[in-house]
Amino acid sequence: QVQLVESGGGLAQAGGSLRLSCAASGRTFSTYAMGWFRQAPGKEREFAGAISKNGDRRAYADSVKGRFTISRDNAKNMVYLQMNSLEPEDTAVYYCAARVLDVLSQTPGHYPYWGQGTQVTVSS
Repeated sequence: QVQLVESGGGLAQAGGSLRLSCAASGRTFSTYAMGWFRQAPGKEREFAGAISKNGDRRAYADSVKGRFTISRDNAKNMVYLQMNSLEPEDTAVYYCAARVLDVLSQTPGHYPYWGQGTQVTVSS
């Protein structure tokens, strides 16, 4: 099993940047594909990005493509979400998630392991 802890959230202005981090512990990190999801108040949890076990494949939601970049460092047991050109619509709690199957799924239910989330607020 893997435990996940997100950090790096906070308040940013529109057009600004934030970098989220997710630290993993427990079972070997490189055996998990990783995803980032977000949930705004009153909305369902939605996919933001995902990365394969060795980092050779990435996927993004259309809403963040070209602005967000997902990366990982297996030596440090870390996955990151670099968020640029932030918009007020990006305001949400951001979660990292893990799955053993090396498929970049956009479905939250396909990820059995989740962190507690970190709040991102973007002001206009």
